[in-house]
Amino acid sequence: MSSIIHIDLDQFYAAVEILDFPELKGKPLIVGGRPDSRGVVCTASYEARAFGVHSAMPSSQAARLCPSALWRVPRMDRYAEKSREVVAVFERYTDQIQTVSLDEAYLDVGGSLKLFGSAESIGRRIKNEVFSETGLVASVGVAENKFLAKVASDLRKPNGFVVIPPGRDHAAAILNPLPVSRLWGVGTKTGERLTELGIVKISDLLALDPEWLARRIGLESASRLLSLAQGIDVGEVEVGGMSKTLGRENTFAKDLFALDAMERELLAFSDEVASRLRSEHLKCGGVTLKVKFGDFTRISRALMFEEPTDLSEPLYHAARTMLRDRVQLSGRGVRLLGVTATHLVRAENAEKSLFSDEDHQKKERAAVAIDRLRGKFGDSAVTFGRLLEKRSENTGTPSE
Repeated sequence: MSSIIHIDLDQFYAAVEILDFPELKGKPLIVGGRPDSRGVVCTASYEARAFGVHSAMPSSQAARLCPSALWRVPRMDRYAEKSREVVAVFERYTDQIQTVSLDEAYLDVGGSLKLFGSAESIGRRIKNEVFSETGLVASVGVAENKFLAKVASDLRKPNGFVVIPPGRDHAAAILNPLPVSRLWGVGTKTGERLTELGIVKISDLLALDPEWLARRIGLESASRLLSLAQGIDVGEVEVGGMSKTLGRENTFAKDLFALDAMERELLAFSDEVASRLRSEHLKCGGVTLKVKFGDFTRISRALMFEEPTDLSEPLYHAARTMLRDRVQLSGRGVRLLGVTATHLVRAENAEKSLFSDEDHQKKERAAVAIDRLRGKFGDSAVTFGRLLEKRSENTGTPSE
């Protein structure tokens, strides 16, 4: 029986900007770092995507592809507010909700069928109510498991609604013609390797001898991909099992004026957040920098990663880049700084590059070793040399 619904809000950040500023409607719109910075695209309207612009693309490249685009800096607080409005609609139909990000969620409505009818009927009601009450358009997929529901919601975006009935034949009819990149865990590098092996479509994968595939990409990876290719996914909707965000912010006893001091704080925050991500078996697809000045004005900046991460280095690099390139300090004192990991995913569900470079693998092994040492001897057992310098006193606490 189909009871899983995947809901994905179309061009979410851009859609919220268009709701708040109707003059943007129908125009190529990019939400992200300005093209004169080293930022990236968070999302783009469909008019901008027609020029080849996509999320995680460097802003400078997006500007070259679409010189007529209008730009907006992300307003994460506003997006979170609209996301809460959408979740309130979900909660009318089920309490089995796994929020993947501000614009994406899985719902298990198996316990609600007697009250509201079929999963398809519930999905249509939710889609219509989200639009009528929030002005946001959602693409919806309904299926017997999370993977198939996710595939279904992606098939006819934007404003799509697709149901995959239970049964292997129905799953095969949908999956077989699709590119193998639709399978969870197949990212750019893995996709390139599979292409080298002559595996382009999901049907190509299923036609192979499993032992032959296992010898080339490993038994675990082969088994996982072959199961998904058959529409098999045993993962459950994880209710309350994952924070929407995970971060660290501090209010300083005295305002900070030196860039070096601010960057030391960001390094410490990034290291702590990365450690917490690993301890909770999570990875983040993006990071948000929060800055509050001495006059209590507050701003936030956001970046997305090409691949989810749980390492300190990319978090810190992104936060430092945003502070340097996208925050006008102009000699103002900073009262508060914060680093928040966003777009969290379970580590096992994150893109797994089968052929990641050796340097990255070394960093992952080093992070695990550091976690073990800290677990045995305390958090101060291993730290960055830069953090041995005096840091500012603060009254901050972790944020989620």
